Amino acid sequence: MRVTFGEVPKLTSSGCVVLQAWLLDQYGVLHDGKQPYPGAISTLQNLATVGAKIVIISNSSRRASTTMEKLKGLGFDPSFFTGAITSGELTHQSLQRRDDPWFAALGRRCIHITWKDRGAISLEGLDLNVVENVEEADFVLAHGTEAIGLSSGGVSPTPLDELEKILEKSAARRLPMIVANPDYVTVEANVFHIMPGTLAAKYEELGGEVKWMGKPHKMIYESAMAIAGVDNPEEAIAVGDSLHHDVKGANVAGIESVFITGGIHGSELGLTSFDETASLDSVKTLTAKHNAFPSYVLSAFKW
Repeated sequence: MRVTFGEVPKLTSSGCVVLQAWLLDQYGVLHDGKQPYPGAISTLQNLATVGAKIVIISNSSRRASTTMEKLKGLGFDPSFFTGAITSGELTHQSLQRRDDPWFAALGRRCIHITWKDRGAISLEGLDLNVVENVEEADFVLAHGTEAIGLSSGGVSPTPLDELEKILEKSAARRLPMIVANPDYVTVEANVFHIMPGTLAAKYEELGGEVKWMGKPHKMIYESAMAIAGVDNPEEAIAVGDSLHHDVKGANVAGIESVFITGGIHGSELGLTSFDETASLDSVKTLTAKHNAFPSYVLSAFKW
């Protein structure tokens, strides 16, 4: 259903939203990694004013607190948000608690695939030993796609083809992999970047076992709804630009969704400018291709 934003919130006559929990992706919805999209800040303010509980739900390798700091730095008022949950936060909590049998069975020695230019990922408090040789590792932890973590605490920049060789050796040893960001690619200031999900998909092709954290899996939606204080899926809606992660995840979680066409799928839909409207036929074709079906379709997060 293609609508204007004003039709999505389902305002009652008392001026309160029926859909209490708004689970928002950040990249491709609120900002492009460098600056807010036109209208995004005022839209958040409008939603907060009518009582929406706004939670950031993001496939980011970083912890939730770091995500909120970035949003503040981009000009978003932290008071608009009830909280945030990221795939990186879920990964950190799961490795720290180890109350799940899968995580409890992991060892403590890991190959750490991480970032270089996009900033270091802290493993503080996880009691992990980063090793540089696959033969010494118990598992692979993928936060990034640019470097290998060193036992000294630093990183060694590593090209993708070299990372794939490490994956081949790891798969041969049947090491499990945790992917802290299941996105395949992201768009930052109109530039595409390869993300850890691409490495995880390659690892599965090699026969490796992957623990996918974040969207489109149900656990991150349950965490986001808990932050919003909502139990009933009918009181929640997810907003995102990725059919595979945001819309598919909402489908899996049993909640409504808004597909923002101007993000990651913009070029596939033939869009060339912000807030340009995609044809209904192109949207139907793309949603069928991804087997992900939104409740609403918007060109941008603007109200």
